[in-house]
Amino acid sequence: MTTLAQPPQQTDALGAQPRPAINAAGAAATWNRPKPPRSSAAMSARQRLLIYTVLCVGSLVFLIPFYFVLNGSLKTDAQVMGGNVVKPPAHWADIQWNNYPLALSPEKMNFWPALSNTVVITTLSVIGQIISCSLVGFGFARFSFRGRSILFMIMLSTMMLPAQITMIPLFVMFRTLHMIDTFWPIILPAWLASPFFVFMFRQFFTQIPEELIEAAKMDGASHWRIYWQLMLPLSGPVIAIVAIYTFLGTWNDFMTPLIYLNDPAKGTLALALNSFMGQYGLTDANLLMAGSVVCMLPCIVLFFACQKYFVESVAMTGGK
Repeated sequence: MTTLAQPPQQTDALGAQPRPAINAAGAAATWNRPKPPRSSAAMSARQRLLIYTVLCVGSLVFLIPFYFVLNGSLKTDAQVMGGNVVKPPAHWADIQWNNYPLALSPEKMNFWPALSNTVVITTLSVIGQIISCSLVGFGFARFSFRGRSILFMIMLSTMMLPAQITMIPLFVMFRTLHMIDTFWPIILPAWLASPFFVFMFRQFFTQIPEELIEAAKMDGASHWRIYWQLMLPLSGPVIAIVAIYTFLGTWNDFMTPLIYLNDPAKGTLALALNSFMGQYGLTDANLLMAGSVVCMLPCIVLFFACQKYFVESVAMTGGK
């Protein structure tokens, strides 16, 4: 029988050990130590300036490829093939706005069917990751059973396995289940929990006070009601983080749809861009860049709209 795990009793660390005595010789040595040439405020200002400089330079380095793609999408194919992707268009009339509707037309990229397929796969994957990972994280955080720590360590150890190792066994399994050329091989793994996201949910659920759990139990709430009506509403930041990372990974995934989807009508945006490049080769490079900008636009908007959740994810995984 499983029971809710009780958190360890915290002890007061202030009275556990007496404070060490102050060494007079060491204190005298610190008095005679020469003072730093600059004040701490000046040093901190210089450090902040250095950090901001490094961040700005790093941001510019990462934005250079995106600038080339955006600039090339607004020029003619002759200008792009001639290497003129550094200077922006000199005049407003020189901007080739018609590259975007031409690149998204059915004759070139077949954008709208690929977009609908990508939206369906991404939405179901996000929902599956949130439900499955939160359930497993709730079990590891609030249930006490034999071998819980061992199972948790085994689950985390699977993160060290490269995806290339499980690629062939998964393909054989889905082929045996007659799921090739369907969306199921892409969606079903998201409903079987991801170790990293399970770890994040487990870390968050362990920080919820035990008094809330006891109060819900006194009201006659079952484990399912505690999970659905108490834990999930409180785990809004974790749900947002899992949704963002799952969205970015699924939206930009190229290898998985390439392996399992054979029908061009079921292709995603990544496959549509790849077929565009393979069909037209080095011609119409400006249209390929225009299509790439459109495919990247949802990820860029999502990143700028949810920056605080990326910071929270670092604090949640790195902190206690």
